[in-house]
Amino acid sequence: MTRSTTSSWAGMVPVDDTALSVTDSRGPGRPIVYLNGSYASQRSWRRVIAELGPQWRHVTYDERARGGSKRSADYSFEGCLRDVDAVVEATGVDRPLLVGWSYGAALAVHWADRNPDRVAGVVSVDGAVPWGLTGEENRERIRRAFHKMRLGLPLARPFGLAASMSAAQHAEVNIEINEVCAALEPVLDRLACPVRYILASGANLGGGAEEMEQMRASLDPVLRRNPNLQVSTKVESNHTQILRKDFRAIAAAVRETAAEQAREDR
Repeated sequence: MTRSTTSSWAGMVPVDDTALSVTDSRGPGRPIVYLNGSYASQRSWRRVIAELGPQWRHVTYDERARGGSKRSADYSFEGCLRDVDAVVEATGVDRPLLVGWSYGAALAVHWADRNPDRVAGVVSVDGAVPWGLTGEENRERIRRAFHKMRLGLPLARPFGLAASMSAAQHAEVNIEINEVCAALEPVLDRLACPVRYILASGANLGGGAEEMEQMRASLDPVLRRNPNLQVSTKVESNHTQILRKDFRAIAAAVRETAAEQAREDR
């Protein structure tokens, strides 16, 4: 694992036609790369990082058009996977833990699947389950929802709740991640590193309680097939609140995943 005793660093990392806002604590311990929700920013992780403390190496960044990062002509899932590549290369972290929330959890398991020798483990925060809203009816449902929110999206950006995109672009990101998640089973079946899930409870903006529980239950068959995947805990807060209210549970899952990888490395 990469070790450093130098001071923290923050700056811009170029990738494709854009540049990403990146922060690296350069702490002395195992590196963690945090992957944000669909429209969120790296600020979302501050409670988790504070709970884990300075002995870890914390790497956060904003995906393209989120937070302090620049806009792009490409907001695809593959483009965001290239963002992970760029951040890992720019910071020089070796075998990081990937900690992803929602959209970021799907990025984490895909990156781990493609780079099995370069990842120490994954912590999925209410994401990376093999379920999604697909088909034309659901695509139109998502487009209508974001069209209704179009006037509020600029107001939500400073709080890490929206991106520097149009409502239509927000919708297409959401449509694609639903399709990516619906096709996740083969990816999850192949994962050879420790993966720990923290699952939320109840309803969420854009999804009722019954729909969200159906989504989380879709993970059960994969858990039975692949022993590398385990649920660390299920918390009372919902999908939107989980980083704010259950940061201690997330930090505990990070420690658990790192300990499991350390046992495997012996």
